[in-house]
Amino acid sequence: MKFESQPSYSLGQRTPASREVAVGENGGNVTLVSQSALGAINRGRVLQALYDNGPKSRADLARLAGVNRTTITGIVQPMIEDQLLIEGDASPSDVKGGKPARPLYFNPDAPMLGAVLLLPGTIQTCLVALTGEIKAVAKAEFDTHGDTEAFIAVMTETLTATLSQAQQAPFGIGVASAGMIDSDNGTILTVNLAPVLTGLPLVAILQERFSLPVAIDHHPRALLVGDRWFGPGRGQQNFAAVYTGEVLGGAFFIDGKVYRGLAGSGGELGHTVVQIDGAPCNCGKHGCWETVAALPWLRKEAARMGLPHPKSITCARLVKEADEGSNAAEELLVRYTRNVAFGIVNLQQTLSLNSYVLHGDVAGGGMKAAELIRQHVEQLVVKRPGQEISITVNGIGEGHTALRGAAGLVLSSHLKLVI
Repeated sequence: MKFESQPSYSLGQRTPASREVAVGENGGNVTLVSQSALGAINRGRVLQALYDNGPKSRADLARLAGVNRTTITGIVQPMIEDQLLIEGDASPSDVKGGKPARPLYFNPDAPMLGAVLLLPGTIQTCLVALTGEIKAVAKAEFDTHGDTEAFIAVMTETLTATLSQAQQAPFGIGVASAGMIDSDNGTILTVNLAPVLTGLPLVAILQERFSLPVAIDHHPRALLVGDRWFGPGRGQQNFAAVYTGEVLGGAFFIDGKVYRGLAGSGGELGHTVVQIDGAPCNCGKHGCWETVAALPWLRKEAARMGLPHPKSITCARLVKEADEGSNAAEELLVRYTRNVAFGIVNLQQTLSLNSYVLHGDVAGGGMKAAELIRQHVEQLVVKRPGQEISITVNGIGEGHTALRGAAGLVLSSHLKLVI
């Protein structure tokens, strides 16, 4: 199945990228930013304003994005012409004698975004509208230790089932994948729990089969992008996403940008050391955060303590049993959340992000687990005066957040956004 892909959008094509402007705040350091980079920053601000606030007039968008009226026209008009945005019916102006305002919002008939969530043993695909609406969901399983060609066949079949429901060529395909990812070269470097994916140049494979732009990133980083556009990260300039499950990972949003590191290597939080000479980890080291704050540790401890059905224990079940009066469940819940808090304390001491969004198993524990983690962090961290630390749970659901984040990878690439 091949599409004629949408032309890549770039404001830089309309204004020379070689021009540079000085950007500074409150008399601080001045940095030279290319005109195209400034356009990307402003587009990101406008889109985030629409996601955060719904349909808005050009004047409102200019105010929310911090640009003047002339600049806002230069930002939104190309997106209107490319049918990404649409103008609504005019409404009376709040200003006496002013022109009627026409609210702008995402065009419901714009091309959609293909999204893939690839976890050990499972594939989930869907179409995502610019508004975040998810359609045409398809799911499949694959053999984690099987044949590469068999996996590619399952992936192609599943993604074809989704993309065949698109009314027009999607902007592209975004992939949120487990494992260590080289996002610059589009390759899955290694997945300990799914060796069949190790070394797979997935971006090149999907581009060849579907003739669409493809972007790939680390699963927790896609969760972060989903949080940024549609969840608790909206409007924030600094926060982190933390994921726990069979493994542990995370991602950072720092000074208004996703931090990726060299070739997407940033965010391997599960392999930061929290216990010197601790338990062995799948990576070959000892004492990694993942060894004490993921499901394998939780289930091992549940078995040691004699809790019923330890192989299926989750944070959500611990909370339920603790609320029903189980002292053992309460004790294990406190220890588990403290172990999760240890890694967050290291992040807070290093980056001072102040805001952390939980995903995966620990998020299943809801606000009780989040509050326990916050209390542990407050006790362990060296706080500055006036500093408040927020630990929240994304209530949208991990699968949808990751898929929306994967779609966000395509959106940011297509619009040349800085995220």
